[in-house]
Amino acid sequence: MKIPYARPVLIVVMLLLTACSARQKTFVLNFEGNPPEVKWALEELNPELPADWSSYEYLTFDLKSSTTQRFDIILHDREGIRKLRINPFQGALIRISVPLIHFQLRNTKGHDMAAIGKTPRKACWIQFTGPFGSLKQVDSLGIIMEHPIGRQTIELSRIMLTMQAEDSVLHPLPLVDAFGQWIPDNWPGKAASPEDLMTAWEEEETALRSGDFRVSKYGGFLDARTRATGYFRTEKVDNRWWFVDPEGYLFFSAGVTCITPGWGLARVKGREYIFDTLPPASLNTRKTPGDEGTIPSFYLWNLTRRFGDNWYDQWADFTIRRMDNWGLNTIANWSDTALAAMHRKPYVANISGWGINEGPMGLPDIYGEDYRAMVDAAASRQCLPLKDDPYLLGYFIGNEQPWPTREQELAAVILGGADSPMKTAMKKYLEAGDTPDRREDFIYETFKSFLAIVHDAIKKYDPHHLNLGIRYGGEAPDKIIDLSKDYFDVFSINVYNYSVHPELLQRIYDLSGLPVLIGEFHFGTAGRGLSPWLAQVGNLEERGVGYRYYVENAAAHPALIGTHWFQWIDQPNTGRGDGESGLIGFVDVTDRPYNDLVEASKATFRRLLDVHSGTVPPFSKPAKVQ
Repeated sequence: MKIPYARPVLIVVMLLLTACSARQKTFVLNFEGNPPEVKWALEELNPELPADWSSYEYLTFDLKSSTTQRFDIILHDREGIRKLRINPFQGALIRISVPLIHFQLRNTKGHDMAAIGKTPRKACWIQFTGPFGSLKQVDSLGIIMEHPIGRQTIELSRIMLTMQAEDSVLHPLPLVDAFGQWIPDNWPGKAASPEDLMTAWEEEETALRSGDFRVSKYGGFLDARTRATGYFRTEKVDNRWWFVDPEGYLFFSAGVTCITPGWGLARVKGREYIFDTLPPASLNTRKTPGDEGTIPSFYLWNLTRRFGDNWYDQWADFTIRRMDNWGLNTIANWSDTALAAMHRKPYVANISGWGINEGPMGLPDIYGEDYRAMVDAAASRQCLPLKDDPYLLGYFIGNEQPWPTREQELAAVILGGADSPMKTAMKKYLEAGDTPDRREDFIYETFKSFLAIVHDAIKKYDPHHLNLGIRYGGEAPDKIIDLSKDYFDVFSINVYNYSVHPELLQRIYDLSGLPVLIGEFHFGTAGRGLSPWLAQVGNLEERGVGYRYYVENAAAHPALIGTHWFQWIDQPNTGRGDGESGLIGFVDVTDRPYNDLVEASKATFRRLLDVHSGTVPPFSKPAKVQ
């Protein structure tokens, strides 16, 4: 999209705090507009920094940022630049130790793009962006913040190389209050007391009404009907694809993911001092990977304040009422299974057990003797109980496997890894010739067999429901799209951008012939200790503008049959397990809605039948990034 013109401003101030140590230099960077990279020679930062960083483990520095907006650190080596992205805490002095390996090598450990693309630290999280390469001839370091919202400041000091990680929060006060809100920032409506929240909750309860949409009990449009089968299916009507609800009404899936009080909980161990008060231990029911201790849900704590000890049934009922009022007809992936089981709203089911999580870079090892039996058992266990449920939209079988477009890396990981049936099969396959093309062919033949095995198992135990496929990340390669046509009923893809380009949708449709579902998208902004995450806009109002522009312009394409927003609740301001901390919810941590987004959702849902039918043009105003 076109970025509004803003005068680039970048002011760099260096304060010499002591003449005795170069490590005490503080660099103050003010970002405004679309500023260029600021760059220092190493001796300017710290005369003790060598050119050869290959024997060190960490780049360590102190940082205070006025914003959670991400910025890039760029190392200039004589062989090329090395880059990664920092997502810092807001308004707090922190110390960051960046593992140098993330400048040098592209990560291959992880079964999905979220796991393989970033890592959490105590007071920030890091995205691996590349380029990557050696660090033997570093001569300078640069920082750039793209599209700062307003005027933002970064203070940088104590830049050094270390062998040990020194990550810490140096801020002397707690950063998170008893409601889960970020203490160093203020905003209109920030809760100062339980009474503030109770007043807001009562006002919403009083105002909430049933939606004024002409829809069936499943959320299909009453003004457009075709053949009913008792289950959700897809059909091409007047050259445009639709979901069709069990009663035969045309249905466009407007969904939200992660509708659950227990999603994306905050990491605590080693950071207890960040929190003013932690939720009661009775609410800490989940543990982080590696048994790092219980993780609290401030959102859940706020639900108990709102609804009392028997909060769940009231929360579930109120959530359905909200969705009916807000123009949301689908409980999308990662949501609470018990909520979906109430059978009052169409939902998708995430099913697994095929070895994606255990396979290298998310590719299952299908060559073990018991693989087909394992898949069959997983499909039986998950699909049989749901096969007669009319509210089930369909099954997702995976999410954002990271290996597509990285086939040669995956092949090297398989061959260089521990002995396994897949490694044995690959080595035998390559006996006829070990070339990059044959390595890639093996990957795709393996993947094709995986899709066929899972497809057959699902249809064996549930012939009624749709296979919504894998939610691919970004732009899937042509080979992936082409393979999907034989095994999926819908092609699903997550597109985090300001719009879904019609060229992408048309390419998917031309190659697969399948209707297309957007499995995840969102718009976020910086503030409240939360980051904009993947698609930044300038403020809360622009999130609503972005929603309307994205959904309606996607829906204008004849093959597009649904969009699912990620996610229902803001992420934790101190970061979930992998660090993500986005202001991307329909509701905040105190269970109060973002009204700009809610009103946009209502306005768009009223128009979806006409927009997707092609009788009215889509919303034409794109969101502002800054």
